[in-house]
Amino acid sequence: MASKVIQAFYDDDDVLMHAVKKVKEAKHHIEEVYTPFPVHGLDKAMGLAPTRLAITAFMYGCVGLTVAITMMNFIMIEDWPQDIGGKPSFSYIENMPAFVPIMFELTVFFAAHLMVITFYMRSKLWPFKKAENPDVRTTDDLFLMEIGIHGNEQELKELIAETGAVEINISEK
Repeated sequence: MASKVIQAFYDDDDVLMHAVKKVKEAKHHIEEVYTPFPVHGLDKAMGLAPTRLAITAFMYGCVGLTVAITMMNFIMIEDWPQDIGGKPSFSYIENMPAFVPIMFELTVFFAAHLMVITFYMRSKLWPFKKAENPDVRTTDDLFLMEIGIHGNEQELKELIAETGAVEINISEK
């Protein structure tokens, strides 16, 4: 059975923020909000949990640093030591200042590339995936708030009409 949602369209982000706060005060669950650009504070107003992507970025950076240290130690010290500029390669620690740029670059490289992959996988953005946007106008100039209807259709319509919605639709999800 498909669930019904009420779609409220807004033409201003400040009006949308006020509406989200008012709907949350009335203890209704907002399914999703579609916006043409990021709206600062919307995630907090909707009550979404903070993202953990920064933690994964740190872990990916640590992986990159570990790969850099291991790779340089093996290549430059153990496997093929070279006397470059009169500086012999006896140990990794003695030569570490020369390796700092490589360590930095690989840390950033791993963190950036693995974060993009993680973001796409977490967001379920696969190649050639069809857009899930319910209305194309939300990519241009309108904001859309979807609220699930659970036997309270009239109450929701009245509440949304008070918030300044420019259009109210009911659709099957």
